[in-house]
Amino acid sequence: MKLVRYGEKGAEKPGLIDKSGQLRDLSAHVKDLTGEAYSPESLTKLAALDPASLPAVSGKPRFGAPVTGISKFVAIGLNYSDHAKETGAAIPTEPIIFMKANTSLSGPNDAVEKPRGSTKLDWEVEIAAIIGTRAKYVSEADALNYVAGYCVCNDVSERNFQTERLGQWTKGKSHDTFGPLGPWLATKDEIKDVQNLSMWLDVNGQRRQTGSTTTMIFSMAKCVSYVSQFMTLLPGDIITTGTPPGVGLGMKPPIFLNVGDVITLGIEGLGEQRQEVVAA
Repeated sequence: MKLVRYGEKGAEKPGLIDKSGQLRDLSAHVKDLTGEAYSPESLTKLAALDPASLPAVSGKPRFGAPVTGISKFVAIGLNYSDHAKETGAAIPTEPIIFMKANTSLSGPNDAVEKPRGSTKLDWEVEIAAIIGTRAKYVSEADALNYVAGYCVCNDVSERNFQTERLGQWTKGKSHDTFGPLGPWLATKDEIKDVQNLSMWLDVNGQRRQTGSTTTMIFSMAKCVSYVSQFMTLLPGDIITTGTPPGVGLGMKPPIFLNVGDVITLGIEGLGEQRQEVVAA
């Protein structure tokens, strides 16, 4: 299934995209796509529905992030070897974990705010996992059994805040709108091999990132298992897993985003996003 939340901010409804690309309303079957809705039991019930029996939604409504009510938004840094090299960082020997504020979560096509005082606003196309089952001390071999599905994430970053303003990365990763997610969550059965998906990102129509999940240093299963050794993952929690090369910080000279710039990005099987940069 491709599961979505659609409608105006704060009033989103649950829906799914059927095989023809038609948006259909799930409101009669689930109140909203919270973590509870992504439990194995809930997904089994939703998968048993005949999409043709669900009301078709007309027009092109806004998509919100495909999950709400999360307990945490976890991120993995420097998880593609070429990206680590382009930023001048050493290849990590263990996954680097940082947090994005829950308030950074936004819809896939919502505007991205350039924060006040921002001088180095950057982009990062990433694949994110949404947890469906409470996970604590799970093994790498079993880790993907705790995942409900996968989404596109743009891990928007303010590099000056992230690395030059002291402290941890969180302050450069957590501004409102710094976590566009979606357009949909693809359940695991939609994705044949999560470690073999192409990904891309353009800025103002110019290709900046071209990559594949085949080059992740730490696999999706490793990331989920590793994070679960340090914190309990709850249904609905997001783990976004790093970006391939081509970020603005790694260009020579570096190039960063300005108000009016347009970012488009996508991952094979997971859809596409579009954001315009606006002033905060």
